[in-house]
Amino acid sequence: MFSMVATPMSMMPGQFAGLFAMWAIMMAAMMGPTFVPTMRAYEDLITSANGSRVGSIGVVLGFFVIWVGFAALISLAQLWLIELGLLTTMGKSMSKFFSAVLLISAGVYQFTALKDKCLAHCRSPMFQFLAHWRPGFVGGVSMGFHHGVYCVACCWGLMVIGFVGGIMDLLWMGGATLLMTLEKLPDIGKHLTKPLGFGLILWGIATLAV
Repeated sequence: MFSMVATPMSMMPGQFAGLFAMWAIMMAAMMGPTFVPTMRAYEDLITSANGSRVGSIGVVLGFFVIWVGFAALISLAQLWLIELGLLTTMGKSMSKFFSAVLLISAGVYQFTALKDKCLAHCRSPMFQFLAHWRPGFVGGVSMGFHHGVYCVACCWGLMVIGFVGGIMDLLWMGGATLLMTLEKLPDIGKHLTKPLGFGLILWGIATLAV
């Protein structure tokens, strides 16, 4: 029987370390494709502005530090949800109500102003670099942090619905990666965001009705 008053601080360090390593690797695999246009934009600035190779390393580092931080937070959340009896040890929801909450929350978020703002940022990396330009390695790290925060705010909803199908399900998480990548493409994403939101909300309602 899982304790309803358990907190992440009561978890074994080894459990957290294993989950954190898994999430960090998964974040790199999932966010790598969505980061390609950003680095392509920075590469263009190496020749047309005062960008540099060391600056590009800073951008990559700053971006992935943000996502590694998110990996730590979601690892703690997963351990807590396991102790509450809402997730299996494989990271899959054990409650249709919890699954519905995740799906509907992610769906509603697709219609928010914050989602729109974050998508606009991620879809125009060149404009964002020019608007927040910082030279050198430290400047690159700063811009990487900035972009990473927007990226987390953009993708967290699609990321956490992995708990519905199970985060160890490669097909499920691969589908989430594809959606996040397509959503950030200007020509495709503008036709995807809202329909995806409706689909997630309807899926959540159907989950409750089963």
